[in-house]
Amino acid sequence: MRYQVKQKIFSIGESFTIKDENGTDIYKAKGQILSIGKKLRLFDMADNELCYIGQKLFKLLPEYDIYINGRHVANVKKKLAFFKNDFVIKSTEGEYYVEGDIFALEFNIVKDGVTAAYVSKQFFSFSDKYGVDIADDQDQIINLALVIVIDMACHDNDH
Repeated sequence: MRYQVKQKIFSIGESFTIKDENGTDIYKAKGQILSIGKKLRLFDMADNELCYIGQKLFKLLPEYDIYINGRHVANVKKKLAFFKNDFVIKSTEGEYYVEGDIFALEFNIVKDGVTAAYVSKQFFSFSDKYGVDIADDQDQIINLALVIVIDMACHDNDH
């Protein structure tokens, strides 16, 4: 399924919607105001919480935990790398890694050796959105959460 996701996702207290390829609101995300560290919750349109993302504090580089239904499903750490963004993703749901040009928002999320999601700003060039195309047989929420975390980690200083 293809989604429209806002670029530079996180700013203090920001709420936004994730739309399908036709522009219909599918999910909504709400940032937590006045919290220590970044916190974001993803809801369906009926206000059921689907995912919680929390930043780990006192880390040299950005690190986030992802919870679905109260269960820890992934930890994402930005690695120290020059001239590129690189991540260590530990997940109970499979072996994930990121490949591609993250600075230009053109990258793949790979799970167990298979492309699970393709992310591209080119879907909506010259806008504040990018397209996220997640394979139908992949977990949509985990992959959207990974995209959100990667955006927060890569564009932390842009806000």
